Formats: sequence, C-alpha cells, structure tokens
Amino acid sequence: MRLNEEQVGLFRDQGFLLMESVFDEKEVEALREAFRRDSLIPGEQRIMEERGDTARAVYSSHRRQPEFAALVRSSRLLGPAHQLLHEDLYLYQFKVNAKPPFTGDLWAWHQDYLAWKIADNLPAPRLLNVGLYLDDVTEFNGPLIFIPGSHRNGLVSEGRGRERRSEQHLDPDDIRLSESEMAALVREHGMQSPKCRAGSVVFFDPEVVHGSAPNMSPFPRKLLIATYNHVANQPRPLKEPRPEYLICRDTRPLRMADEPLDSLAGGGAK
Repeated sequence: MRLNEEQVGLFRDQGFLLMESVFDEKEVEALREAFRRDSLIPGEQRIMEERGDTARAVYSSHRRQPEFAALVRSSRLLGPAHQLLHEDLYLYQFKVNAKPPFTGDLWAWHQDYLAWKIADNLPAPRLLNVGLYLDDVTEFNGPLIFIPGSHRNGLVSEGRGRERRSEQHLDPDDIRLSESEMAALVREHGMQSPKCRAGSVVFFDPEVVHGSAPNMSPFPRKLLIATYNHVANQPRPLKEPRPEYLICRDTRPLRMADEPLDSLAGGGAK
C-alpha cells in the first residue's frame, strides 16, 4: 500500500490519516482471536480495568502471537510508515487498547511523545503511530478523538501529574492536558473523530493531541497500535530502562514481509 501526495499532505496538515478497510474480515477475525488468546495470559504486560476483570490494554502481543509478529512487517503498515518518516524504522512499542462493552474507561487527552520523553528520555518525536481498528467504530463505543493540527507546535506542556494511575506503565491520565489547555486547542483547531469499519487503519503523529470517551455501548472497541521509531532515535534512559514489554529492545530496521495473517493461528511468535 502506498499513500498518494494528497494523503501525505493531509497527514502533515492534520496530524492523522484514516485509511478505510485496509484489512479484510478474515484477517481482522484472526487478529481478534489472537488478541483474545493473548488477553488471557497473566503478567505485567496486561493492564486491567480498575472496574471489572477485563483488560484495559495488553502490550507486546507481537512477542507471543504469530499474527501480530507478521502484522508489524506488513507492507500495509510499514510501507506508509516509511513514506511518512523517510527513515529506517524499528518497532518501538506494540499494544492493544481494549474498551469492553459498558465498562471500557476513557483515555485522557494527551500527546504520546511526552510520555516517551519522560519515561524513556527519547530524543525526538521521530515516530509514527499506526492504529488498526479490530472492531467497527461508531460515535457510541468510545471512538478515538483528535485535535487536528495540534501537532504542529510541538508539546503543549512538559510536565507529569503527581498521581500515578498505574505502576505498570505511564498512563495518559498521568500526562493529561488541563481543561484550559484543551479549551484553547479546541477553539483553534476543533475536534475530529474518525468512524470506520473494523480493518481500517489510522496513522497519527506522536504529538497530535488525542483521547477518547468511555464506552457506554454494548459494542466492544479494540484498537491495536504499532509505534515505529527511527533507528537513530533510540531511548537514552537516565536510569534503569523500562521493561521490554513496554519498549522493544530489538532496534534492527524492519523489512517488509507480507504473510497471510489468517493462516498463522496456533503457532508461536517468530
């Protein structure tokens, strides 16, 4: 898959780009099943909802499930990533954010790069988030919301709140923007919330402001996010590096290798 000039320009302008129906129903079902298996594996890679016994997020599934190991090298993700970053890339982080029906909690307004700058001393925002929707997304099930153009002036704030929502990872609540900051951004840029079918992909800048509301609907909303980083932009931690389930240690450039995702179930990650 290759982006045209108009699509690249739209990404540069608004900080995100939605591509609909990039993966078909069989592929999406294979990825859902892979996530179901992985979400049942206990461990620190699994972040649980504060209310209930369901997973809020699961990290590093590409290390345990072959479908995800193949996905991060897919030309449908890695090809556009190379176009947008013009770099040799490695996988910096892999996670699935899950919002179960009725109980899926909100994700506070934030900029991803701030988390990585604080936690990993990452030198620059030379990264790209690639989100793959594993469920249909509507206005009802807690869709991702962007502030278009909010990436163009860099970080809105530099600080971290005093509270720690999770000891396992740096949660968006820890770096959430203030109400006054958000009000000013929305007055200037407005808000956009892509709605799409499962299998669609959204590319978004590490400094675009985004968040999402709780899922009050009877429909799930799972969003897989693969974050690619330039090989020369590696973390420079000031103390002990974060665990490998949060930040990938293999910084060798990824090479595209398309495999049929719906034929990999049952094996171990490669």
